Amino acid sequence: MIEQLIKFGIVGGTGVFVDFGLTWFFKERIQINRYISNTIGFLSAATSNYFLNRLWTFHSSNPQIEREYTSFLLIAIAGLVINTVILHIFSEKINISFFPQNKKYRFYLSKLIATAVVTLWNFFLNYYITFAK
Repeated sequence: MIEQLIKFGIVGGTGVFVDFGLTWFFKERIQINRYISNTIGFLSAATSNYFLNRLWTFHSSNPQIEREYTSFLLIAIAGLVINTVILHIFSEKINISFFPQNKKYRFYLSKLIATAVVTLWNFFLNYYITFAK
């Protein structure tokens, strides 16, 4: 399980680039609402993470890819809800002294905290449900 958690973390690291990159692009360049931008980035990362985790982390040979992907995506969507709640609380409601006063930086630091929490959520649910052997 430890090896898989490490691989899951590495795959998640690639997902962070997809997630943050697309979130930034849609929020800052296209000027789409930050929560919609966050959703686009998060779900795009979840899709790329599914395929990488299926092949590399869990070595799944389950022929029911649609069912497996649906399970992975449902867990990711629940994670998105957790992510969004944490993002909202830390970027809008909590005033912690080490948080930057600049709202843009506060948003991205909050997103980083939310990502760490949701990574653990996603790993354990996918380990015990999606890729259970």
